[in-house]
Amino acid sequence: MRAIWKGSITFGLVNVPVKLYSATEEHDLQLHQVHDADGGRIRYQRKCEVCGKKVEFAHIDKAYDDGDQTVVLTGEDLEALPAERSREIEVLEFVPNEQIDPILFERSYYLEPDSKSPKAYVLLRRVLEETERTAIVRISLRQRTRLATMRVRDDVLLVQTIRWSDEVRAAEFDSLGDDVTVGKREMDLARSIVRDLEADFDPEQYVDEYQEQLHKLVEAKLEQGDALDTAATFGETDDDEGAEVIDLLEALQRSVEKRKGSGSDASEDSGGKPSGSKATGSKAAASDARSTAKRTAKSGAAAKKPAERKPAEKKPAAKKSTGTSTKAKTTATAASKRKSA
Repeated sequence: MRAIWKGSITFGLVNVPVKLYSATEEHDLQLHQVHDADGGRIRYQRKCEVCGKKVEFAHIDKAYDDGDQTVVLTGEDLEALPAERSREIEVLEFVPNEQIDPILFERSYYLEPDSKSPKAYVLLRRVLEETERTAIVRISLRQRTRLATMRVRDDVLLVQTIRWSDEVRAAEFDSLGDDVTVGKREMDLARSIVRDLEADFDPEQYVDEYQEQLHKLVEAKLEQGDALDTAATFGETDDDEGAEVIDLLEALQRSVEKRKGSGSDASEDSGGKPSGSKATGSKAAASDARSTAKRTAKSGAAAKKPAERKPAEKKPAAKKSTGTSTKAKTTATAASKRKSA
């Protein structure tokens, strides 16, 4: 990694020299724009509206326009600001860890000690761990004064820039003001689904499915060109049209029944190993109601498939009401007794 900033942490009279590194990186496949007619690369050029010439980035300044006048701010002007010249991470206060709302977080950076003796760095790290506190700090980074948090992650000090309070919008929705009644049965079923999906969070179990599919698409395009059959590459996708509409209670009930029916068999393959990540299981659980609701539409589509394919097994229709089934059995039993008499 390459350090993008050097300075020091100051709290009280203690000074801790540090280097700052980006803690995250993007894994997205890099794409560029082309002309659909001939595949030519589309590029954006910085041109001056006055002279019409292309301008190199080194000759570009910033400006503010208030509607009447334009004020040009050169690089020297911005560097002259006291906050920009500061090379300190100033600790403002130490707050309980749980008081930081995650909505405030922006970018994350690692801090590495930048001195022959890391004693002051280790001291700050240990005191943050033992007191279970997060430092609120101020740092000037990339021509902006930023508010940030500083905490410990894997024995390293981690700085996370956070938004200013006036940058967070208030969540005001009229629809949430309605008086909604949630029944006991609905709550019990929802709790059952939550209990079934309870786990300790492990981010390594989850993958970016879109990027994986995008890589697969690019590789297939390289091999097959425009003759690519996306249905054969990715498999047929379900059509949402014609899906059965079910209410919330029935969706919850079917979700619970489906998860009970799948049991542990769905999570293991022939070798006794998990067949997929928790991300796959979580996505399946989230779409239980929709998948169940589409059985009727899918069974109809299966009947139209070519004869060489094995027809899909018909599944028994879902019972709409336990009470109705019991009543029917009682009536049939009574009729049988009258006939034998």
